[in-house]
Amino acid sequence: MTTTRTGGEALVEGLLAYGIDTIFGLPGVQNDYFYTAAYDARDRMRVIHTRHEQGAAYMALGYALASGRTGVYVVVPGPGFLNTTAALSTAYATNAPVLCLTGQIRTDQIGRGYGMLHEIPDQLGIMRSLTKRARRIEDPSEVPAILAEVLSAMHSDRPRPVGLEAPLDVLSGKAEMAEDAVPLDLPRPEVDPAAIEEAAMLLSNARKPVILVGGGAMDAGEEVQALAETLQAPVIASASGRGVLTSRHPFSHTYGAGPRLWEQADAAVAIGTRLSTPLMQWGKPDLMRLIRIDIDSQELGRFGQADVSILADCRDALRALLAALGRRNTERPSRRVEMLALHDEMESIYESIQPQMSFVRAIRNALPDNGIYVEEITQIGYVSRITMPVYQPRTYLSANYQGTLGWGFATALGAKIAAPDRPVISVTGDGGFLFAATELATAVKHRINTVTVIFNDEAYGNVRRMQKERYGGRIIASELLNPDFVAFAESFGARGIRVGSPQALQDALSDSLNSDLPVLIEVPVGEMPAPWTRMAAPSAQRGRS
Repeated sequence: MTTTRTGGEALVEGLLAYGIDTIFGLPGVQNDYFYTAAYDARDRMRVIHTRHEQGAAYMALGYALASGRTGVYVVVPGPGFLNTTAALSTAYATNAPVLCLTGQIRTDQIGRGYGMLHEIPDQLGIMRSLTKRARRIEDPSEVPAILAEVLSAMHSDRPRPVGLEAPLDVLSGKAEMAEDAVPLDLPRPEVDPAAIEEAAMLLSNARKPVILVGGGAMDAGEEVQALAETLQAPVIASASGRGVLTSRHPFSHTYGAGPRLWEQADAAVAIGTRLSTPLMQWGKPDLMRLIRIDIDSQELGRFGQADVSILADCRDALRALLAALGRRNTERPSRRVEMLALHDEMESIYESIQPQMSFVRAIRNALPDNGIYVEEITQIGYVSRITMPVYQPRTYLSANYQGTLGWGFATALGAKIAAPDRPVISVTGDGGFLFAATELATAVKHRINTVTVIFNDEAYGNVRRMQKERYGGRIIASELLNPDFVAFAESFGARGIRVGSPQALQDALSDSLNSDLPVLIEVPVGEMPAPWTRMAAPSAQRGRS
């Protein structure tokens, strides 16, 4: 059956048909027909409107990272779209399924240079540079097919953001179209049995294998644990891979213990990870044999050819590999005691990182296992990547290599929308928080009860310390003037708290996680020492003759 719809109606009904019932954004003249359709579908679609386009995009990102579902933001073109590009680049870096849906001037005006409202020279080109797939809809009748195309691209193989550009006349124009949504095309590469057998043979002969996991392994936790126990192999998680294997497992490690385990290994299995830090910073041991499992063929050869490359979904590949290892039935001596001893050693090393470590422990003690932690580009965030225990997938959210200052607060709001029954803590600095601080208004209006912890050192602290230590004390553009953060929060109708110690922070968090209002906790701190050289185990090679 067919029906006649405007382009805006077709987009709203198409999103709903694919199970997308929440969007973030701001209405404006070029996308009013979309928002009118969203109003008509208000009993089925929730619209979270923000105070700035960057907030909408970060919230869509947080929604996607916390749930694995599609996060959607809808904004006007030109300045509106450009305000979202830091979040869009972060979505690309974190492999997040985010749909950027932006308006556009009329189709007959694009590229003419008329100086129309919100016109920029090549919006689609910018969008293409930050997404896996980007399309312009030229006619309302194209909406179902193009929406299916970009969503198929988003969720096929390696997930990444996609973009849609919908001109004003496309959103307002009408066309006849099928009532039913176009089915998504989601191909999965088949596992190569020969590569699996080669990997199984290599691992069967290895004495000290190691496993490395990144964000691509996030949904393969059971298989990763089974492989680790079968091989008696430690699992090293990147920041994006935290939670793939619970920190309570003896074989679960971070990049703190990573260099030592890596240098001792004679075989490594890299699962859903770029492997950039090990290969670029630690260096590949001469005798190590490397197996790479990834759904993105480009990653398999990113740093040179691996000994065995397996192009597949991580779960499919690991299930096949476990079956092949089972047929070989090789028993291994337990490394449990060794791994637990390494945990104890790392804990004693981490304890020297003060005051950061005391605050990390306070946050972890207050946050339940299923609570979501959103770190920021700040001292506590840096340390937590290595030292904070993480117990479940999608509970540790990081900006990955993008290092996006100011992303954390708004991203946490989106995570809370995706997981309303779970506590969400955002940890930020006074510098990063003010990037999107006005989204406190959004949090209060929509009752998004996250808890935000601001560590206030009245500076871009890491920059200021480097200026002192590396550049002869040339302090420039790094010291900040801040508001009274407690009063600032209360002025929006949120709850504001100020604490002065790790224990007081833990108590305040425990009291705040069940609040029905957003809570902001300010922690005034002084300059913190650099943690970088104190977060890794000493090399096992040192002292050997």
